[in-house]
Amino acid sequence: MNKHYNLRALAAKAVAQVLDQGLSLSQVLPSLQTPLADKDRALLQELCFGILRTLPQLEGYIRQLMAKPLTGKQRTVHYLLMVGIYQLLFTRIPPHAALAETVDGAVALKHPQLKGLVNGVLRQFQRRQEELMAADDRQESRFLHPSWLARRLQAAYPEEASAIMDANNQRPPMWLRVNRLFNSRDEYLQLLAGEDIIAYPHPALPEAVRLETPCNVGRLPGFDRGWVTVQDVAAQGCALWLDPQAGEDILDLCAAPGGKTTHILELAPLARVTAVDVDTQRAGRIKENLQRLGQHANVIVGDGRLPAQWSEGQTWDRILLDAPCSATGVIRRHPDIKWLRRDSDIAELAALQRQILTAIWPRLKPGGTLLYATCSVLPEENREQIRRFLQENADAELAGTGDAEQPGLQCLPAPNEGDGFFYAKITKGQTADNPARTK
Repeated sequence: MNKHYNLRALAAKAVAQVLDQGLSLSQVLPSLQTPLADKDRALLQELCFGILRTLPQLEGYIRQLMAKPLTGKQRTVHYLLMVGIYQLLFTRIPPHAALAETVDGAVALKHPQLKGLVNGVLRQFQRRQEELMAADDRQESRFLHPSWLARRLQAAYPEEASAIMDANNQRPPMWLRVNRLFNSRDEYLQLLAGEDIIAYPHPALPEAVRLETPCNVGRLPGFDRGWVTVQDVAAQGCALWLDPQAGEDILDLCAAPGGKTTHILELAPLARVTAVDVDTQRAGRIKENLQRLGQHANVIVGDGRLPAQWSEGQTWDRILLDAPCSATGVIRRHPDIKWLRRDSDIAELAALQRQILTAIWPRLKPGGTLLYATCSVLPEENREQIRRFLQENADAELAGTGDAEQPGLQCLPAPNEGDGFFYAKITKGQTADNPARTK
């Protein structure tokens, strides 16, 4: 790309696409980043993620600085103001450079007549920063979460809600999963040390390593040869709880992008694994990850609610269902989730999860194991979902994950720990179909 682009304008466009069009940053950023140099790519990501992390705070300041908001075709300049304020508050970019580039962004957005406005608002923010920060005491600004989500978290976790929201607002740690087929974890830690990469082993999970500072995967020894995979430590728990064994038929349902599929095959290379996802493009990611690790699985595009369309009557010894969910446990990795989700989504997602669970349960062999997992922290998608499933299926029994009162294990996000994640391990009795399912 020639030097006619303006990074601040690109960031404003990306934020506009998320907030006004409902697109995710993972949909928006790749096309904007592709032509950029690595340094500019990183800065664009920092600006976009940071703005969506701190959105209510930035909105509050702009509300105090402007008599009326920019609307219509000028709305993108509203987001450009956020870009400017974010830089002044949260980056080490010299203020004069941040101001100059942001003001020029108005020209790049085809609103040169608003250059003076952008300059005036940002300079006013500089002068009044302490006063503005003291004046904005709204709940959304305090927690940096939409009020509906804050209410749900406070209801579900009266003691921990503030800590959960604080963790959601931090930058996430970078966790690696060491491929035991190539190196032990201790051997890989030595390889990292040889590259001056400081890393720490997880005290409980045998292949998990946390980097002190996130880095480009190109720096990781043997990444292109499959020696290591980037995967949050909580997500690594899925394959470990599933406990796959050699010779078994295993289904990974809702499998994209394939991190859990490849982990299953690292733990049980002789297992016969089928990976299913409803999205064709995301199923392609599963194949890419399998190829990088030199593994094989049967990858199918299919809907978990309709296994008759793709299962060809097959049953499985173990099923990993990483169910579609609100993703409220991975907000620190995807801050746009806070603004893309709606309160009404939760009941719809819980209904979808129930449909998939009900449809796939008959495909589990008697004596088999199903692991239900989500990257959510909301009870409706997790404990309440599993409690209802166990009540409706007499041949379903919880195994080692919670009890009848509190079924499943709920992990909450924490600094230097894993994301928010839920697991429920369910075994199937040797009895025939359960008549309760017909209620």
